[in-house]
Amino acid sequence: MLRRRLNRLCGGDEKRVDSRTIYAGHRPCLGTEAFIPTKFCDNRIVSSKYTVWNFLPKNLFEQFRRIANFYFLIIFLVQVIVDTPTSPVTSGLPLFFVITVTAIKQGYEDWLRHKADYEVNKYPVIVLEDGRSVKKESEKIKVGDVVEVVEDETFPCDLILLQSSREDGTCFVTTASLDGESNHKTHYTVPDTERELQALTATIECEQPQPDLYKFVGRMHIYKPEQEPAVRSLGPENLLLKGATLKNTKKIYGVAVYTGMETKMALNYQGKSQKRSAVEKSINAFLLVYLSILISKAVVCTTLKYVWQSREGQDEPWYNQKTQKEKDTNVYVKMFTDFLSFMVLFNFIIPVSMYVTVEMQKFLGSFFITWDKDFFDPEIQEGALVNTSDLNEELGQVEYVFTDKTGTLTQNNMEFIECCIDGFQYRHRDERSELDGFTVTDGPVNKLHQNAGLEKEELFLRALCLCHTVQVKESGPEETPFDQVDGVVGVLPQLEEERGFIASSPDEVALVKGAMRYGFTFLGLESKCMKIRNRQSDVEEYELLHVLNFDPVRRRMSVIVRTKSGETLLFCKGADSSIFPRVKPEEVDGIRLHVERNATEGYRTLCVAYKQLSAEEYAAADTGLQAARLALQDREEKLMAMYNQVETGMSLIGATAVEDRLQEEAAETMEALQGAGMKIWVLTGDKMETAKSTCYACRLFQRGTELLELTVRTLEDGRTKREDRLIELLRDYHRKAVQDAAPVKAGVTRSWSTANQEYGFIIDGATLSLLMNPPRDADASLYSNLFLQICQNCAAVLCCRMAPLQKAQIVKMVKNSKGSPITLSIGDGANDVSMILEAHVGIGIKGKEGRQAVRNSDYAIPKLKHLKKLLLAHGHLYYVRIAHLVQYFFYKNLCFILPQFLYQFFCGYSQQPLYDAAYLTMYNICFTSMPILAFSLLEQHIAIEILLDNAALYREIAKNAMLRWRPFLYWTVLGLFQGLLFFFGVRFLFSNPALQDNGQVFGNWSFGTIVFTVLVFTVTLKLALDTRHWTWINHFVIWGSLAFYVFFSFFWGGIIWPFLKQQRLYFVFANMLSSVSAWLVIIILILLSLLPEILLAVLHKPRGPHSRQKKPGQSSLGVVPSSLSSARPLLMRTFSDESNTVI
Repeated sequence: MLRRRLNRLCGGDEKRVDSRTIYAGHRPCLGTEAFIPTKFCDNRIVSSKYTVWNFLPKNLFEQFRRIANFYFLIIFLVQVIVDTPTSPVTSGLPLFFVITVTAIKQGYEDWLRHKADYEVNKYPVIVLEDGRSVKKESEKIKVGDVVEVVEDETFPCDLILLQSSREDGTCFVTTASLDGESNHKTHYTVPDTERELQALTATIECEQPQPDLYKFVGRMHIYKPEQEPAVRSLGPENLLLKGATLKNTKKIYGVAVYTGMETKMALNYQGKSQKRSAVEKSINAFLLVYLSILISKAVVCTTLKYVWQSREGQDEPWYNQKTQKEKDTNVYVKMFTDFLSFMVLFNFIIPVSMYVTVEMQKFLGSFFITWDKDFFDPEIQEGALVNTSDLNEELGQVEYVFTDKTGTLTQNNMEFIECCIDGFQYRHRDERSELDGFTVTDGPVNKLHQNAGLEKEELFLRALCLCHTVQVKESGPEETPFDQVDGVVGVLPQLEEERGFIASSPDEVALVKGAMRYGFTFLGLESKCMKIRNRQSDVEEYELLHVLNFDPVRRRMSVIVRTKSGETLLFCKGADSSIFPRVKPEEVDGIRLHVERNATEGYRTLCVAYKQLSAEEYAAADTGLQAARLALQDREEKLMAMYNQVETGMSLIGATAVEDRLQEEAAETMEALQGAGMKIWVLTGDKMETAKSTCYACRLFQRGTELLELTVRTLEDGRTKREDRLIELLRDYHRKAVQDAAPVKAGVTRSWSTANQEYGFIIDGATLSLLMNPPRDADASLYSNLFLQICQNCAAVLCCRMAPLQKAQIVKMVKNSKGSPITLSIGDGANDVSMILEAHVGIGIKGKEGRQAVRNSDYAIPKLKHLKKLLLAHGHLYYVRIAHLVQYFFYKNLCFILPQFLYQFFCGYSQQPLYDAAYLTMYNICFTSMPILAFSLLEQHIAIEILLDNAALYREIAKNAMLRWRPFLYWTVLGLFQGLLFFFGVRFLFSNPALQDNGQVFGNWSFGTIVFTVLVFTVTLKLALDTRHWTWINHFVIWGSLAFYVFFSFFWGGIIWPFLKQQRLYFVFANMLSSVSAWLVIIILILLSLLPEILLAVLHKPRGPHSRQKKPGQSSLGVVPSSLSSARPLLMRTFSDESNTVI
């Protein structure tokens, strides 16, 4: 909304066109008659939500959009307008408290945003004006200004790089604040720009602002006197993003293209779509029930009032004559007014303060995750991160886990294992020995093999050294010179192998280091010249002509280079599925065997091919690539078409195998999650054989698991069409896994059902596309329903060759399936962001593929193994705590209002309140709020160690078990029982009202005060009975709340307050406690109310792991030894367990 307003103010006309034109340095083009600069946004950043003027109305509007707040506002207005039995203060004060606390919290957060904006907007920058360097504030930069940035400064807006202090026209930046990637990225100046920037006359045409950090399309027209304008293409490599930092470059100059709220960084401010937890849905359902109870009570009392008044003498008794105004009032208006009065009297059954308590519980509870020392990873010196505290309890309700493979199940720490050249396998060994390989031709690559020629070997190693985007870190004076390396020996000295490389993917570094081991060393890229050192220690130079970048659709990348002798070569590497169709068929068979075997062993495989381009072929390719790069419309599609055109008719040289080891405790984690009743789906872009072996290693697939495969290979049947074969296989698998399978109890895992045949399901991206987009005449829902039913009956599902969008489609399909199961997605890379955002809960892993996944996740953890504790311990406890909090709030408010309702039957339905206004106001705010908040933060009904050891405990709270209608009914019946007992127990006491020593009788306020005293003590002690994990905080708030109530009652009734018109409780509480009968009835009623709970606790035998019993090795004081207690959150460890047994 803010962006739209800014666009209207600053440049509303530009939205009507697809591109913008920028004049560098605000200089008009040569020969231009009139120069009218286009108005763009200024460089102010506005991340704040409010201003001083709109904070109050805007914040109030947002808060009253919440149903409960709006309801209490209506009740408050009714109390102000209509003559109601209770003061407007009774509902106005709690509402004011809730609104004020929320407003302060939101105002403080917005003040911090204002403060950050001020620092950014007032940051000093240097702008070139008429050849002079002028210092300005960052917010005054305009589109077209030429800005100077020095090393280690952040870019104040999005700039096109015009000039760099580096001789090769490049600069290095880090984008850690944008996407978390700390590696240095190389950016390039626009070719043919003037060295003297004040003489530069140029216009830039580029796309309108859009949030994608990795896309930019534009072109630059450079004007020179008496020459045709030179046109140069602009891409992401020329764009320096606001928020990125200049590194290893003394100074750069750039022209501003996007400023302020139109920068890519600002466009990424927009938050993720709000995720709502299942608990919130349950709260809304329960609120509707209690709202119905409230309306029913008001209707009953209003009806009975007029029935009672219809009797003779009851409508206008002699002691209460009606005024003339009352006699003239319309009866229906009076009935409606009475109905509203009863609504006001009973409105406290709706717990408005519950929302504040829930918000505080979620916010404060999230710190337990960040403080947990078990989540700290010493390698990256970071712990867990909570981006969204609204979903804490959802961690205890997960039914489906969707996980990436590379970097999530595996470490993304690549090591070059072996290669295959011309059909012969070569495995690197530190010792020169014969190999126990799979083929008789195995041997070290530096031994000339009789069948794989030296020329092919060197061509393959050159391809590994040239086909990549790796950068070499700049050498320091202490580094070992290259001429000390013996290029002939197969194993390089350790110093050389530990050279620093910068790359976007760990695979590329592994391949370059693999080539280094065998004598071919990549020395770096300087001014479009790639240098490598061969086995003879000679430096070879190649001119880099084009890089055909990797993308997940093509699944390959290529470079076009020119040798010193003038030959033009294309080297290409990529997945076998994308390389094999583009090479000569006769070259495939020999290498395919090695690729499939390596994939079966769990290695990541890449195929390497090359092509020699003739002068005509290169000229055509160069022209086509240049034209595509200059296109402003559909640039990516045109580039893709050119890439596909160039990468054809290649010759296959060989393949590589790189090992990506499993994450620490990956198998144990997956096993625990399955034991907790979760379905595990692995969604990966990797090939099937590699992913399958990873699933076996993670114990997702077992030896006896029958794999149901739905891939392109199984669909290839010469007799039938793919679509027909797909539905045939789906029905066959459905019959096998669903219809013929023995019924399995919900949540039962393999350890409980070993007698049944286990199934695993495998599907690839191409088949999924067919399944999601069936033929027009086919029933789309039939395909997806069969697919989902099969998958639900499988132990694990593997989806390989998945594009990022397909990952999100699968998550969405399961999320929207029958029963709306709670889904969790976990990944570490940018390709996992879509599924992380789609799932109910998104987990990012702080891995090696940048921090995009972490930035877009709800929770971030350093390692996969931490997921076990996050779900089985934290998730379990969060859910139990908040479920108890919600049920308890409704219960204690029902206990509170039911006596008030019953009292109307004994006061002629006169709307006489039972409780004093102070008690009505402070019941939820002060007397009963803190104990439940402490309980919902600190309770551990089962010890964390036991929760981790017994994953099956997680299944007991699955499917929102504690917030279903059955437990809700139990709490409601308990509230009804205790409310009835409070009222009629005290009424029985009042059957003889002369309860004081002097024979005086107790009045109606004493009656209400006794009921209220029993109420406060009962609901608080009920919570004490439910507490299993006692800390000093629990003791303080429980006993402190009761002490505060007694103190407040003495204080409130013991002083004459000048601002009160009538003081109903003056010395009522003190007089009440002077009666032995009152003491007796209070104690007896509290005991009778809690008796069912006490009997349940005594008679109910704790079952094995469900109790907080002492484990072997636990001290007699009930404190777990340090080795066990270290598994508990940091805050927990500061408290001592005063009781570890079930009450």
